[in-house]
Amino acid sequence: MRLRIFHETEYIFSKEVFLEPHYLRFKPKSMPFLHLESYLLDLSIEPAGIAEQLDAEGNIVHFCWFTGMYANIKIKSEALLKITPFEPFNFLIYPSSCYQIPFEYPKFWLPMLSHYMVSTEISNLLLAYGQGILKNMESNTVAFLSQLTIQIHQDFSLINRETGIPFHPDDTFKGKTGSCRDLSWMQIQLLRNLGLAARFVSGYYYVDVEEPEYELHAWVEVFVPGAGWIGFDPSNGIVTANMHIPVCSSYHYENTMPVSGSVRGSAQAHLKTNLKIEVLP
Repeated sequence: MRLRIFHETEYIFSKEVFLEPHYLRFKPKSMPFLHLESYLLDLSIEPAGIAEQLDAEGNIVHFCWFTGMYANIKIKSEALLKITPFEPFNFLIYPSSCYQIPFEYPKFWLPMLSHYMVSTEISNLLLAYGQGILKNMESNTVAFLSQLTIQIHQDFSLINRETGIPFHPDDTFKGKTGSCRDLSWMQIQLLRNLGLAARFVSGYYYVDVEEPEYELHAWVEVFVPGAGWIGFDPSNGIVTANMHIPVCSSYHYENTMPVSGSVRGSAQAHLKTNLKIEVLP
């Protein structure tokens, strides 16, 4: 399958501002099931400089800087992708002590995973929710991770919330509702409180429906020795496969925003986005 992903982002300011350096995160990652045939990033204003880089967590970013004053900026990203079959459960957990939770990561992994294990304090009710599922799955690592994802999908209502940072995990749990990033951040913090390394992923999710309405999607990845990073999507209650196209991943959601930077000035900003995913011959 070949996909075309067109993502347009526009910031409109109430008066002209000076743009400080910005990080742009739109280019899909290379994955075993994903071949990036071509990629185009176009800005409505000519930057003074732009550089494609890898950030500290291995994500592709475009770092750009500007001169002059502007009342708006439009960012167009277009990716052509070839998607191949992928089996998400093609792995062997190793060492065998990691087949059940709780387990200890091998010592050589701990320095690299430490950021992904820093947890936010959560309520006893949320922790008990996870522990109950863990008990029902007889502490089996893969069974628990899969069932937790399914259970969140069944127990929580998914809402469309285009802007704003994720809710605190306890607020999401109490309200039993949230956007994809709210549910993902809650699941990440629950997993970390159970001793697992988990990270936040931002990207695209293709679904084959007649009239799709796409927006940037968020999901969870958990590091399991022998399997590496495995993706789980609580919004849809599934293990991620080749229809989940990651752009960036991080220990914290702030590091996955498609556009990050600041402006010099006192103007108000209005955001407009347009995302299309098309199947190509």
